[in-house]
Amino acid sequence: MDNQTLMQYFEWNLPADGLLWRRAAAQARHLKRTGVDLIWLPPAYKGAAGGFDVGYGVYDLYDLGEFDQKGSVRTKYGTKDDYLACIKTLQDAGIGVMADIVLNQRMGADEVEQVEAARFDPNNRNQQISDDKMIGAWTKYNFPGRKGKYSDFVWDWTCFTGIDWDANTNQGGVYQFDGKDWSADVATEKGNFDYLMGADVDTDNPQVVDELIRWGNWYRKTTGVDGFRLDAIKHIGYDFYEKWLDALRKDDGRDIFAFGEYWSPDVNELTAYLANTNDRMSLLDVPLHMNFRNASTSKGKFDMHNLFQNTLVGADIMHAVTFVDNHDTQPGQALESWVEPWFKPLAYAAILLRRDGLPCVFYADYYGLRNDGQPPVPDLKWMMMARRYYAYGEQHDYFDHHNVVGWTREGDDAHENSGCAVLMSDGPGGEKVMYVGKRFAGQMFRDITRRALDAVVVGDDGNALFHVPGGGVSVWLAEAAYADVVIHCD
Repeated sequence: MDNQTLMQYFEWNLPADGLLWRRAAAQARHLKRTGVDLIWLPPAYKGAAGGFDVGYGVYDLYDLGEFDQKGSVRTKYGTKDDYLACIKTLQDAGIGVMADIVLNQRMGADEVEQVEAARFDPNNRNQQISDDKMIGAWTKYNFPGRKGKYSDFVWDWTCFTGIDWDANTNQGGVYQFDGKDWSADVATEKGNFDYLMGADVDTDNPQVVDELIRWGNWYRKTTGVDGFRLDAIKHIGYDFYEKWLDALRKDDGRDIFAFGEYWSPDVNELTAYLANTNDRMSLLDVPLHMNFRNASTSKGKFDMHNLFQNTLVGADIMHAVTFVDNHDTQPGQALESWVEPWFKPLAYAAILLRRDGLPCVFYADYYGLRNDGQPPVPDLKWMMMARRYYAYGEQHDYFDHHNVVGWTREGDDAHENSGCAVLMSDGPGGEKVMYVGKRFAGQMFRDITRRALDAVVVGDDGNALFHVPGGGVSVWLAEAAYADVVIHCD
């Protein structure tokens, strides 16, 4: 298959104007021409904050902007009709749609229930720190605005393992309900990281599992989405997503693509999760993101030779979704680890122009992070087009220097004028002889970033001397390919 590119089409601080679905639809053909094949849309169901909710404080999974609940009919991004029209428009343009699925927590309950619960140490969820007592738990969800349409399932405290608020005393904490246990086979941070926030969904409850499978099949059939991004999976026992994905794939009759967010910089945790779920999904490559972050803040002292060391794409190329930043890592968010702007062109070259992994482009890097006054990443569209049309063929790595590293692709017969050379440095500028293939003997290569103005000529042996400015990246294409990218991007 031609190189595929995923795009995350939202960031945390988008305006709550209900227009994102329409904007995405209007951009469909442009994005396809730029090289986007899959688009990850934000959570489409009603959140606790209604029309202002980013989508991770889940209230009603069946309300896609159809019912007057939580102060609005529409979600932050639009109405159900807008959402369905957006999906169809994107698909008609040749772009597959990935839905963001948030199942671990619920917020905005309709009623308080009196429940026996004990407090646990927030930093060690295996340590109980109080006796059971009656608390007021916001755990009753009867969805009065929907009135049972699509599902008459009522969520009450038995559907959850715990909560973070006692409405009787107005006291926060981590409360585990009497007779419940935290899920096993979750991340071991804080002793047991089943509990994250809000009302923690009990995925060990068979009735809950059955309802989530029913909802998943309803959602897929109603929306026609092509796959799923699964949120906060390290907080749910891995056996749940085995059951959930198997059930949806069986009902659909195809191997629906899914990728999950297991937030850990330790690649061993990610590979263990993949093994425990029998590779039922791909995972975001958090360790690679952290390498990008560290390189961008190290003032040239990061060893670029190790850029791909201890990463998921380095360990399992078939199940790695590579990314530079996302809505959780952007400034002001809980997982803030923003890659410094100067390094972003290097990072995007590293995920877009190499052979391995499925790269994900972030909305805020493509369009700019307006609230923080940060412009789009320079040359990102150029690199996306270079990936789509020219980054093919055998790969040769030159990770042999502390600062200046690169690679080449020889091209192939299936993609005219394909082949490329990439050189980058997190310190002083430099140069390196790299092999692009004898098929290019005598041909000129030019840098699409246009930081290197002079062309280089490939020798009869397939080698050429490529160069890069300090703290930058140069992306070299054969002259005909260079001209094509320039015409389409200027």
